[in-house]
Amino acid sequence: MKRTIRLTALLLVAALLVCACTACGTGKGKASSEDTPSSGAASSEAAGEDISKKVELSMYVVSDRPVVQDQVEENYNKVFEEKLNCTLKVNWIGWAEYKNKYPLLFSSGEVFDMAYTSTWLNFSPLARKGAFKELDELWPKYAPKNYERQSEMALRQSKVNGHSYCIPTLLGTYSASGPTYRTDILEGTDWDGKMETIADYEEFLEYAKEAAPEMEPYNVYQSGSDMDEVYMKSKGLYGLTGGFLWLDPSEEKPQVFTYYEYGDTPEFLTMMSRWNEKGFFSKSALSDTDSQKFRGGKAASRITNLDAYPDEYIRHPEWGVKYANLVSDVSNLPFTQDAMAIASTSKNPERALMLYDLITSDQEVFNAFYYGVEGVNYKIIDGQIENLAPDDFVYSACWSARTPEFDMDDYGSPADLPDIRASFDSHIEEMKGEGSQKYTGFVMDTAAIETEFAACQNVHQQYWWPLELAYTDAESGLQEYEEKMEVAGIERIREEVQRQLDEYLDSLKEK
Repeated sequence: MKRTIRLTALLLVAALLVCACTACGTGKGKASSEDTPSSGAASSEAAGEDISKKVELSMYVVSDRPVVQDQVEENYNKVFEEKLNCTLKVNWIGWAEYKNKYPLLFSSGEVFDMAYTSTWLNFSPLARKGAFKELDELWPKYAPKNYERQSEMALRQSKVNGHSYCIPTLLGTYSASGPTYRTDILEGTDWDGKMETIADYEEFLEYAKEAAPEMEPYNVYQSGSDMDEVYMKSKGLYGLTGGFLWLDPSEEKPQVFTYYEYGDTPEFLTMMSRWNEKGFFSKSALSDTDSQKFRGGKAASRITNLDAYPDEYIRHPEWGVKYANLVSDVSNLPFTQDAMAIASTSKNPERALMLYDLITSDQEVFNAFYYGVEGVNYKIIDGQIENLAPDDFVYSACWSARTPEFDMDDYGSPADLPDIRASFDSHIEEMKGEGSQKYTGFVMDTAAIETEFAACQNVHQQYWWPLELAYTDAESGLQEYEEKMEVAGIERIREEVQRQLDEYLDSLKEK
């Protein structure tokens, strides 16, 4: 889903995202800290803060506003008011408008308290521009339970220019990406069911096109194809923030490069041209805003992270939904893939942090905030959570609030989900910090190349997205993409990022 990986290519763009989208994170692994929060104790006690004055806090998240959000807010505000004498208003920026509206939050001077942020939402550049409050002293004082449970890696990733500007998620996630797909439409065919490589996926698309011609075999919409990132990661490569910079983790001293410099890019473009000709995706995908074609029965597959798999499986058990990861070197995503920041305009940063501490350390508060109204939006069965009305409310879009202790699998989740996670964890452990895992702590600083970086992002969107969907000629289109990137300043970006990457690797040797 481009909301967690690929959406890094939209605004700043991500791995973003990655992903996207997302909403979304990817997977439900464990955070590095072994500590378990104690439920029920209000943050106000730890902070010694006077909460006699009632305050109304406000938060921004990126997602489409749920139908029953008013009911959810009314419910959790009863809990918030009782425990911390405050209420919270959540403002939702929809997927169709976030690219423009989210940055404006921080340039308009609007007064609000909290915002979901992420690598794919331009966290670091926004922090450098003063969008967020510095949390070096505020975080450990007013959200001590959260702070104490953060891993060393997460604390490092929260920093920009040596200071913390966000609270990363406590929930470890994965860089896995691949197709979520229907198997029911291929019943009665001679499809072998294999889905281990991109070639296997292409074969699935062939069968889906023939068996269900009324469907798009592969759902592509608005933000380009996810297949470029899947293709690169299937080769063992690691993507840097922005969506157009890559490195090879297998090299002792990796060199930063972009798509037109990679030897296998023509092979990728040839594949996508073949997919275009065979009608695997819409001829007008870049103007298509329907991100829910798979869910609506209009598409046979879509590229997602692991988090999307259980939801789609549960919604339509009759579809035989399955998921396959095509990333060869799965690692943990940066903890800032999902994070929460305090707006620089906040009038109540202390109370906002105290509330976030409660949400991430108190089971009752978390459930009310994240899952909604028990018995109306959800119920808990054998340690799993059943969403009672997924079309009305699919939980909070403040994904950073999830914790290993409180985050539950959906009731009826696919039986292979634990095994998939276990395989990822096993691979990460076997790598012992090498491979792509080695670079998850690298935070690129674009302050010195801000103009060039923004220009290259625009070029990437304008020229690469049509090129990767074979809307333009592969050879001439790739040459034009290279020329435009060079004019936009890719060489200066590469030089600066390479310098930072070398410094990062040197710092690891010193430990």
